[in-house]
Amino acid sequence: MHVIIPNWIALPHRVGAFSTTRQGGVSHIPYDDGMGGGGLNLGSHVDDQLADVESNRALLDCLLPTSPIWLSQVHGVNVVDAAEVMAGVEADAAITTKRGVVCAVQTADCLPVLFYDNGGHVVGAAHAGWRGLVSGVLENTVARMRASGDEVGEIIAWCGPAIGPQQFEVGTDVLEAFMARAITLQMSATVQNEIQSAFVAIPERAGKYLADIYRLARIVLREVNVHHVYGGEACTVSDKRFYSYRRDKVTGRMAALIWLK
Repeated sequence: MHVIIPNWIALPHRVGAFSTTRQGGVSHIPYDDGMGGGGLNLGSHVDDQLADVESNRALLDCLLPTSPIWLSQVHGVNVVDAAEVMAGVEADAAITTKRGVVCAVQTADCLPVLFYDNGGHVVGAAHAGWRGLVSGVLENTVARMRASGDEVGEIIAWCGPAIGPQQFEVGTDVLEAFMARAITLQMSATVQNEIQSAFVAIPERAGKYLADIYRLARIVLREVNVHHVYGGEACTVSDKRFYSYRRDKVTGRMAALIWLK
């Protein structure tokens, strides 16, 4: 199984984390690994054979202290405590202060963001498509982590594999949604200009832009005083190691996972 380890600096020894790719599982076309082998599809909602998904999840469990708490993701902003809910709860982010509880989110172009505090007291995982991002899922996750205990230190973030800025074509509605929220939250003109610059107009295609979801996430996180943000180099559409809904339409799901040891 091929996984990606976050390029964090000074990760507390109590924290474990990684993101999966499509490689190393048993799923068949179109959920395969793209190279003639089995795919590590972890999504049970994409019409893959359930037995294959269960086998893939069992393979994943071999790398984890316990089975992940799989969420029912709806592009929303709900954040749950993974130690207090059952799998299948409707949420797009989870946190935990309990050792051995695995927070996980599934993606296939949307942005997964993993969090830890530098004291190793709390971790979190968030699923941030553009709708969740503009609605506040990252801010809610950070707030829930900070509220989990007085000992929580500085929060560090890692942006996992997502659709890259050369592939994420969006319409005017997406730009307007981000700008409207910036105005509602009374963000400074400088920040509003920075948000605007994360959308590059596509020549000869009126109303179409290339959006940089990684940059938008960094802006959002900076506004809630999360200044150390890593990752953001991958593109799920361009790199066939990853599942991509935008590229393939029918595809599997990867996972980004984090836990306290």
